[in-house]
Amino acid sequence: MTNKEKRQNPPVGEVEDDDEPDEWEKRISRTGCADEQMTLNDCVYQKKDWRSCQQEMEAFRECWKKQGNDQRTQTQDA
Repeated sequence: MTNKEKRQNPPVGEVEDDDEPDEWEKRISRTGCADEQMTLNDCVYQKKDWRSCQQEMEAFRECWKKQGNDQRTQTQDA
């Protein structure tokens, strides 16, 4: 194997493990609204327009308030 081939094909052992939750996923999980967040993200991804996801946004907003995250993060209602 040439040096050029080695640079193009890194060893398998260097591949990052995607099964472990990253910092963002851990933070969302701690809010108690991870399911609502995922549903909202999926909607926005599928519809390509957040305005089409008002029900999902409201479900996330209600969960956020129910879990007390608005006091913890000093969220302000618009």
